[in-house]
Amino acid sequence: MFCLNYRDARPIYEQVKDGLRHLVVTGAIAPGEQFPSVRSLAASLAINPNTIQRAYEALEAEGYLSTQAGKGCFASPRSEVSQARRTKLLEQFDAAVGELLFLGMTTEELKLRVCGAKEEGEA
Repeated sequence: MFCLNYRDARPIYEQVKDGLRHLVVTGAIAPGEQFPSVRSLAASLAINPNTIQRAYEALEAEGYLSTQAGKGCFASPRSEVSQARRTKLLEQFDAAVGELLFLGMTTEELKLRVCGAKEEGEA
């Protein structure tokens, strides 16, 4: 599934949240697929169930999962991911682009990077 890094400065719940979000974004957890129960994921990661619950609540607030009473947590369709999450990611993107331009990267290099085109000589 994913691993926790106890040397990481981020809190464990954020690592869990980021790991689960990555699984949803990459399609490892498909829309409509059930997430592991809080207790089973806590047991497999050897951490407190409250930590998993906190990560699940944060993912639900971002729109990556939905909770169905008595059934569990399920990955949300892409269309339901919150606008707030999209806005936050775009702000981070804008800040990164601004810094890359400051560091001398050209708009053409950025365009190639964003569009997924390979630079000459790249394998």
